[in-house]
Amino acid sequence: MTVATRSIPLANPVFDEEMKQAALDALENDRYTKGENVFKLEEEFARYVGVKCAVSTSSGTAALHIAFIALGLKPGDEVVTAPLSFIATANSVIHAGGVPKFADIEYDDYNIDPKLVREAVSDRTRALLPVHLFGHPSDLDALQEICHSERLSLVEDACQAHGATFRGRKVGSFGDVGCFSFYPSKNLWVPGDGGIATTDDEDLAKVMAKLADCGRISHYEHDMIGYTYRLSSLNAAVCRILLRRLDEWNAKRREIADSYYDMLRDLDEIQLPPRGNSEIQPVYHQFVLLAKKRDELKEWLERHGIQCGIHYPIPIHLQPVYRKLYGYNGGEFPLSEEFSKKCLSIPVHPLLTAEDVRYVCEQIRSFYYEVS
Repeated sequence: MTVATRSIPLANPVFDEEMKQAALDALENDRYTKGENVFKLEEEFARYVGVKCAVSTSSGTAALHIAFIALGLKPGDEVVTAPLSFIATANSVIHAGGVPKFADIEYDDYNIDPKLVREAVSDRTRALLPVHLFGHPSDLDALQEICHSERLSLVEDACQAHGATFRGRKVGSFGDVGCFSFYPSKNLWVPGDGGIATTDDEDLAKVMAKLADCGRISHYEHDMIGYTYRLSSLNAAVCRILLRRLDEWNAKRREIADSYYDMLRDLDEIQLPPRGNSEIQPVYHQFVLLAKKRDELKEWLERHGIQCGIHYPIPIHLQPVYRKLYGYNGGEFPLSEEFSKKCLSIPVHPLLTAEDVRYVCEQIRSFYYEVS
């Protein structure tokens, strides 16, 4: 049995003294809900993304949910999205009364294929829901053109892409609404669950804010069926600290990714994830390989102290509940299904050292050269 010489986690969120003090100050001096920290975070995040408004929520799923309701999604309306994502992406459409309709990915960027999106659009389609998967922006030019020609809404699932840019603009600023998650594994996170929706439409923002706060127009008066989707002031206070560090941490992730590209590019047994260029700047929420003998490689790396992940082992359409609801049997979206059999996430968090990255690469090479 191999004894690991070190331990390298897949994610490593740190709760340091500055964050502790921000949390303590919020507990002692702010309202627990709808406090000053919440409103300041909304202002600061909107400014960061480059939009007029941001509405904080209790999760990324909640942000997606209220976006579709505010946009007027009706029962039976279709939303075209990717089958390769966390299940919450498609669930949000169902929560809002709609029907998720899938279009397969393309291997160039792991994101939804605009050509297949156009084929999937029907007279019942009301919106597109691209996922900027693993922090790599989707082809927003092509998707915006489809929305314009078909008169569709565009909701960006940017839950893994805080700070990623497409043609110099941050994701979350292109669609009618952009939705982000603050789950603890994300590039920008809170100690618990949280999320935020961004938009340039001030009227839409007012509706989403009302939906997230029980549909109220005054303390005890409500004019719509809303939800209890508020972000706590404590989480907002911590998130404000982390937002100031986000660009630095994303730059560190890109630096780590560059090292992986340099050290692993000659290995034929793996495909490296899509890389940025002059127009696309990813933020590497995950660094995902497509690997031959994926499961054996994962076991080898973890035996040597390197935590790995599989994002995602089951495409959404093949989840048991989606098979039951919509009759999927497999084979409908072959690239997503193939991806799920080969994908392996290796550590890319900003606390990795150059020595850690070298060790990860050495162990990947050892597996293919010496073992497999």
